[in-house]
Amino acid sequence: MLLRTTPDGLTVKDEVDGRWVALAAAAERYGSADDAAALGACDLVEFLAGGEDLEQRTRSLLDASRGDESVSADPTGARLPLRPRSIRAFMVWDTHYTGSARMMVKRFFPKPIAALAGGFERVTGRTFPPFKPKERFYRVPSFYMANHTAVLADGEPMWWPRHTKYLDFELELACVLARPIADATPEEARAAVGGWFVMNDWSARDVQADDQRHNPFGPVVKAKTFANSIGGDVLTASSLPDWRTATGRVRVDGEVWCEGTTAGAVHDIGDMLAYASTGERLQAGDVISTGTFPGCCGLELDRWITPGQTVELEIDGIGTVTNTIVPDHKP
Repeated sequence: MLLRTTPDGLTVKDEVDGRWVALAAAAERYGSADDAAALGACDLVEFLAGGEDLEQRTRSLLDASRGDESVSADPTGARLPLRPRSIRAFMVWDTHYTGSARMMVKRFFPKPIAALAGGFERVTGRTFPPFKPKERFYRVPSFYMANHTAVLADGEPMWWPRHTKYLDFELELACVLARPIADATPEEARAAVGGWFVMNDWSARDVQADDQRHNPFGPVVKAKTFANSIGGDVLTASSLPDWRTATGRVRVDGEVWCEGTTAGAVHDIGDMLAYASTGERLQAGDVISTGTFPGCCGLELDRWITPGQTVELEIDGIGTVTNTIVPDHKP
């Protein structure tokens, strides 16, 4: 079930006729008193917390209201689907790790280091050892805390941060929790996922390279804290039983720059959330990104966006998020 927040409130896409239906209006006209109470003023996270029972009641409303244009909603005024309470961004693909490390060194590290790494790989035909994840990467999921207050909606302009010359996109599949968890098992954690959406983890690559070499707090201090974009559509968790089957792509000014899938992740979402909840409480409304699709960032392509371009990220069956880079736009 696909959900969207619009000026008409929370809306749902009718899978039969493709229209968007305002849940509050449908519940008032066709539902019971309980339906009207549950759906009349609920936001997206509250809806997701209702689980499959609320989804089934919503499907009944869609069946009953089909053909009634008075409950249809205008989908063009989509807003942020939610205000994240927090954002944890994971990295669970070793191919992305290696590809990013290789291009980071080639593009931004001192030339002697780049020459050493490139020479090793040409002569041996093997991956330069520092480009490979360490053993902990496979044993424990890795994440960082992003800036949950710096979130852009689909269609909003993106500024060019003045501290970078190499702004980059990252195609990511993210989820939102529908209920709190603490010290959860992977099974408990997986059951707390409410829905899935597209996320763009904007990155400043030259800053990231400098922080990686010199900042004691690591490579995500100023490289990844200025903006994330999230798509307007949220797919309920029941509609995506296996998140590792997703396929997506990135278009820049309408041209497909890259395509990728979520296959091959070294950790499942249950393991990621269980680790994140160790010794602490995660809340409904917290966002978890599974990380960058392998091959789906400018860094791995060594291809770079420029001011004025429009960047569109898409994941099949879930949605898109599109932002145009406006050089003089302010954060």
